[in-house]
Amino acid sequence: MKSAAELQNLLRQIDHKSYPAYKDTKGKYQFQQYILSIDHVQGDPFASPSKVSLIIPGKVAAFDKSLYESGHRRIAFQDFLLRRVAAKIKEYSFKAKGSGKSGLLGVSQPGQEILNRSACTVDLASGDITLRMEVGFPANGRTINSGELQKILFDFLPVCVKQTLLAASCRRESLEAVASLADDQQFIREKLPELGLAAFVANGSVLPRKSGISSLPMKDAVIFQSPASMEISLDLPHHGPLKGMGIKKGVTLIVGGGYHGKSTLLEALELGVYNHIAGDGREYVITDESAMKLRAEDGRSIQNTDISMFIRNLPNGKDTSCFYTEDASGSTSQAAATVEAMEMGAGLLLIDEDTSATNFMIRDELMQRVVSRDVEPIIPFIDRVRELYETWGISTILVAGSSGSYFHKADCVIQMNRYQPAEITAIAKREAEQFPLILDKPDKASEPSFHRVVKRDQGFAKEDRIKMKTMGLDGFSINRETVDMRYVEQLTDSEQLTALTHMIRHMKLHSFDGNRTLQETVGRLYNEIAVKGFAAFCGPDVPGNLALPRKQELYAALNRCRELIHF
Repeated sequence: MKSAAELQNLLRQIDHKSYPAYKDTKGKYQFQQYILSIDHVQGDPFASPSKVSLIIPGKVAAFDKSLYESGHRRIAFQDFLLRRVAAKIKEYSFKAKGSGKSGLLGVSQPGQEILNRSACTVDLASGDITLRMEVGFPANGRTINSGELQKILFDFLPVCVKQTLLAASCRRESLEAVASLADDQQFIREKLPELGLAAFVANGSVLPRKSGISSLPMKDAVIFQSPASMEISLDLPHHGPLKGMGIKKGVTLIVGGGYHGKSTLLEALELGVYNHIAGDGREYVITDESAMKLRAEDGRSIQNTDISMFIRNLPNGKDTSCFYTEDASGSTSQAAATVEAMEMGAGLLLIDEDTSATNFMIRDELMQRVVSRDVEPIIPFIDRVRELYETWGISTILVAGSSGSYFHKADCVIQMNRYQPAEITAIAKREAEQFPLILDKPDKASEPSFHRVVKRDQGFAKEDRIKMKTMGLDGFSINRETVDMRYVEQLTDSEQLTALTHMIRHMKLHSFDGNRTLQETVGRLYNEIAVKGFAAFCGPDVPGNLALPRKQELYAALNRCRELIHF
């Protein structure tokens, strides 16, 4: 490892030379309080910025080990540090002048959710902090301006480290608040199965968002208050007593008029699989971590999925126990999504009637009388929703605005009225008695087959360069294939999609051997991630723009690949 003085001398030597001379700076340098690692140098000032890492030894950072000794605390602590760095670094970005991206200082910008990100990681054993960021190496035209880079590396970054990544710069109260909130959120998550709950929404929560394109809380929004009949009290380790609405496992229906908050509640629940920062309004909206939001997705591909519990006896004789299509209808896509969720290990399904295929969700009495079950290949979700819970232990929370038939199937009915919930189960059941369902029940479903083995792709490993690109939350591409992820609604950050590209690349190269099932392969990868972190699928050169997705989203991505994955 070289010294900071050697780096300074090198920068003086290459000043005013052609831009490629910056390549000589690649390597590690010992600064007073940290190690600077220049991992990748951009080709010219207009290209993607250079990749730089700062490693602060645990003894220098001097944070109390209790802040990162457990998984949930470590992720919250990393998130806290990253937000501090992101706020500070804005003050210095582009203060060093030059052409193109000269002087840019960039780091991940976290949103409202607390995610496990590669931009800032803390080593459990040593307490070492690694910060990964981007720096635009300055130039005038394509001529090196190393004096401006010296400002960044020797003036700006040392100040950022001193003021954000050392214990002496952090208020003890702030650190304790982050750890306490993480403990309380984890406490609720662990209590859900013990109390037989699928989700919990605390009184005082703010569920509406500022706008359709903002995840910030709405000002002057209606504060959430649980119905008395559903209210439970939890004694959190730090917050103390906290009351809120406990949604029990089973079948829960959310009803109400338009614009009264049905979908707002469901959206809060679907993102309740993540922890949220203090002040978000949804800090104590906690949902079963395996919950999956389902919807119709016309046109998606389906590969070898057993959808026979919902669709059978197709007129063309197509086998629905190993169903394949390149252009799924709304009903087949939602049937596949449901079975794939089961394969992923989901314990809770979240469904909004507005984004579902009508013929998949229900067939009314008149339609059943006119078109008999014998000639209808679709067994609607309403005929399986009880079975999903009673046989496989999979709960459902469903938003319904137009069909009351689900009242017969629900264990609990919540009516949203001006963003306030009321439990109306007894009323709904009483009224439903006036509209009995036709008792033409389908046969009990067999357990779907999840024995899907991904074939080995020898050609993929031989390609010289595997090109990967992320398109916000819309999707990603690997080589020549674009994967549409617009309807995987629990993805909340583009860095999760970037991580998905690296994970699929790794699995294509090292995991898909033609022997293991998809379940086994994904399970093995997440076991490795638990031990090695992002290096499990990136190797030693971990980029700084990754956020770890749940295994449910990795499954969803693999199931939407058309050419990359073959069963």
